[in-house]
Amino acid sequence: MKSTIISFKIGFLFSILISVGTTHAQNLFFQRVFDETLAQASYVIADKNTGEAIVIDPKRDIDTYVQIAKENNLIINKVTETHIHADYLSGARELAQVTGAELLLSGEGGADWQYMFAHKPLMDGDVIRVGSLVLEVMHTPGHTPESITFLLMDKTRKMPVKAVTGDFIFVGDVGRPDLLEKAAGYIGTQEKGAKDLFASVQKFLRFHDDLEIWPGHGAGSFCGKSLSNIPQSTLGQERLTNPALQFGRDEAAFVRYILDGQPDPPKYFAMMKHLNKTPRPLMIMVPKHPILTAQEYHKARANNLLVIDARTLNDHLAGYEAGSLQLNGGKSFSTWAGSMIDYSQQLVIIADRGREEELTRTLMRIGMDNIYGFVNDPSILQLQKPDLLSLKEFKSYLGRKDVEIIDVRSETEYKAGHIKGVKHIPYPDLAGYMTRMDKNKEIVVHCQSGVRSVIAYSMLKANGFKKIRNFAGGVNEWTAGNNEVMIP
Repeated sequence: MKSTIISFKIGFLFSILISVGTTHAQNLFFQRVFDETLAQASYVIADKNTGEAIVIDPKRDIDTYVQIAKENNLIINKVTETHIHADYLSGARELAQVTGAELLLSGEGGADWQYMFAHKPLMDGDVIRVGSLVLEVMHTPGHTPESITFLLMDKTRKMPVKAVTGDFIFVGDVGRPDLLEKAAGYIGTQEKGAKDLFASVQKFLRFHDDLEIWPGHGAGSFCGKSLSNIPQSTLGQERLTNPALQFGRDEAAFVRYILDGQPDPPKYFAMMKHLNKTPRPLMIMVPKHPILTAQEYHKARANNLLVIDARTLNDHLAGYEAGSLQLNGGKSFSTWAGSMIDYSQQLVIIADRGREEELTRTLMRIGMDNIYGFVNDPSILQLQKPDLLSLKEFKSYLGRKDVEIIDVRSETEYKAGHIKGVKHIPYPDLAGYMTRMDKNKEIVVHCQSGVRSVIAYSMLKANGFKKIRNFAGGVNEWTAGNNEVMIP
């Protein structure tokens, strides 16, 4: 008979309850909460005997943690996070306010990396007690200067058994050290961050192979370049399989590897860094937004509110709302919204009935709260058919001087292979490029599979470009037809 049962479920809510040495076998509560829209993990750790609980890296819609506490007879009396996040708006302050919990945040990293609101600072070696459980703070800079890891200790053996690593070590990767420079504009920080990260890794590798690693993100996050979708690992497994842990003591090789090939960070990351560090209004409850009548919707259009169509790609291809920005409301909705929308704009969202709360939660996790209302009645819309190109038609446009063909994928994708003769403008950069585009030319957009080219198509249409066509099949259809791609 196995002494420990491990149950894995990748989804919105992921929980594991396992023994931690003989000391904690009966009283440990350990639950992972996973947000698929940002591939972000948070953790509830509690002493079941006393009911005391701590939440690490909470998302902003905090009712999830309040419900977990209620269902398991827990009292959340401590809230913390591993670092100042760039990819989502932390709910630590909201959760502390609602529960009355003590807010514990990193005090490491120096004067430029301090939280600018009331909290208790945590330093390397500090101990957090949650009932009989002990969490030790370990400063692990690199991804950010203030990053910390929480080590759940086995008091009997005086050794860590679980590490909640945030964006320090992932399954299959480590946290990227270039975001401060590329996303937040702190020039000259990425190489130093890479060297700090190398030192943190060296320090962490001294622990034993059985140490469990519970990271802050999985596959789909922009906080690394090769994250796994496996939720948890051990240090021994990562020693064997994690590419970033294969450099021994060669710092220079590690720095080259970790800075090379990182994906383009979404534009909203700078806003998240700012909002997570400074005082801001708190949102304690998930807001409820109205379903707009035809009259209300048309008045909103007349007042130039931004209309976001969050329906599927197939809905768009069947007919899209003129002047709207097409952002497929799937897993990448928040990333696309954060990359394309000014936070000062008030939004109307077109979505299927019943998705209002889901999309509200998705946007509030990146601090996008300025929603006027939802539309879910297609009869009040003025739908138009998009102008699509087949593969054969697309080929006939190549090489024409009166046509501008634009690949709107990321730089990493473009460099991995692109169609000869096309111009590269990532879709989030189109807004800054439009003033230099000739509206008299025909413009063709494409991406990998058609989803992002729809965003680009709708954006250009909404800004007065009339001769727009979309090769929706994209690079996938191009390569499926055995057509050549260029690699720089």
